[in-house]
Amino acid sequence: MIVIDSEDLKNMLQALRTAYGYDFTDYAEVSVKRRVTAFMTNRKILVLDELQQLLLDNDKLFEEFIREISVTVTEMFRDPSFYRALREKVVPRLKTYPFIKVWLAGCATGEEVYSLAILFKEEGILSRSVIYATDINQHSLQLAREGIYPLEYMKNYTSNYQQSGGKANFSDYYIAKFGSALFDQSLRENIVFSSHNLATDKSFNEFHVIICRNVLIYFNQQLQSRVIGLFFDSLCQFGFLGLGSKESLLFSENQRDFIDVERKERIFMKDKRS
Repeated sequence: MIVIDSEDLKNMLQALRTAYGYDFTDYAEVSVKRRVTAFMTNRKILVLDELQQLLLDNDKLFEEFIREISVTVTEMFRDPSFYRALREKVVPRLKTYPFIKVWLAGCATGEEVYSLAILFKEEGILSRSVIYATDINQHSLQLAREGIYPLEYMKNYTSNYQQSGGKANFSDYYIAKFGSALFDQSLRENIVFSSHNLATDKSFNEFHVIICRNVLIYFNQQLQSRVIGLFFDSLCQFGFLGLGSKESLLFSENQRDFIDVERKERIFMKDKRS
């Protein structure tokens, strides 16, 4: 049985940050321990010191480590009521802007990015929007760029889409071939995929909407507060912030700088001049 000491884990993460620039030191300890343990178990590595040395000596193994430590669960139109709230409460204001900039942070393998693109297309604003989709995981970003997903997932995705208020046939947005679903190229034309580390990187633009769902739950309170501050600095006045159903602004210094748009769906609006 693999037992990971908290201090040893902290030292390893600091060593990796120094060597590679990836910072996991403020990630929730329970989550990191669970994923590191799984990584070690799958490779029959019994001691943390051995893992650290292997990661420092082997770039390819470190890439695998990043891939597995940062992996997140996602699906298209996940939590359909969130997308319905976007359509009903956020899109009407976005329609008043001549140009719309959106940041989807922690995009993982891209399912939520394509969901947003479909919603924007149906509401007639995709052509004047740019959606910046970022993640720390390069492998996930590549899968997101390709926009190819298992065909067996489409039944569930179709149900989510319909519950979210979709206005067309979901199958119109992809081509089914060889057991996979390839999403329409037109959806990707307004998406920019790029690497971004929420733990260390700064703001890179000003946005009308920032969506970061089910990412903060993997961070400790200090990092959660830092990231919310990053989003605050990156939003224009009256810009919208969407979080996951189990996330909040509770531990953020900017808590009072936002007002609820749809509290149940964790959609907020910046209401303070920076």
